[in-house]
Amino acid sequence: MIRKLKYNEIDFEKYSQCLENSAQRKYSATKIFLDITTNKKWELLVYKDYEAVMPVPYVFKAGIKIVLNPMLCQQLGIFSKEDNVEINNHFLKFLEKKYLIKFYTFNEFNHFSSSLKCKKNFLIPVNNYEDVYSKYSPKRKRKLRLEKEIANHCEIKKISFIQAEAFIKDNFLGASKEKDIDLFISIFKKMFEEGCLSFSAFYLHNKIINIIAIYFDDITTALLGTFNDKNAVKFSGASMLIDHCIKENIQYKVFDFEGSQLPNVEEFFRGFRPELRPYQLIEYSKVDILKKIVSFKIF
Repeated sequence: MIRKLKYNEIDFEKYSQCLENSAQRKYSATKIFLDITTNKKWELLVYKDYEAVMPVPYVFKAGIKIVLNPMLCQQLGIFSKEDNVEINNHFLKFLEKKYLIKFYTFNEFNHFSSSLKCKKNFLIPVNNYEDVYSKYSPKRKRKLRLEKEIANHCEIKKISFIQAEAFIKDNFLGASKEKDIDLFISIFKKMFEEGCLSFSAFYLHNKIINIIAIYFDDITTALLGTFNDKNAVKFSGASMLIDHCIKENIQYKVFDFEGSQLPNVEEFFRGFRPELRPYQLIEYSKVDILKKIVSFKIF
């Protein structure tokens, strides 16, 4: 019923058709996004003749293949014309039986017979900008009303990867190791070169104080990164950049905040009054993985 296909066995035309026509369509499951973020280290679970599909990214640890969502990839899961709990259950059972899993996320539309762990995401559906802005919190609206002195000396510009790179490295929060930052930067560079990522900068007195990285396709704009000069937070450049992006795109594209589990970031996002869209996940500890290896349940 469900087959496991290695990367070179995937019919990418059928995969793309299934994804684009699915009830759960997510940009993060597209071939271009997965190829870049995993360096083509992903496989595919297929139900019948691509009636439902489930991409499975992996890494190698000590020569052992382990399922792990790549950096910047928030949601994957099962994609089909209609979300079907029974089929989803089969995929989940197959995944847990056939793989060693560290961390795997499903998408907001996937449902199962049993409850899984959840995380939060926030997005604004397609709408006209005036309606979206009217829902912003009073605090967010105040942040967007710049003082005259600031307004007269600031501007928003699209910039190149080269222009953004140094600022991002100097103001990167959330990555514990230098090699993690380098990997993020490498992913950003590849996406920019593929024409699916843009950088917008907020300039004050001709100096960049904020940058956002936006992934985009035909129906989605997704906030993959916000980078701020910590000495200039009071000028609300990040709010200005996000609002500007929403204003330019929300009539035609969903705006996905790529939610955060950090309370201060969540509070910042909520100021734009997005919809809460939780998604489910499975996660196993190193001890769980070792026990599974020892028990010979992987085959």
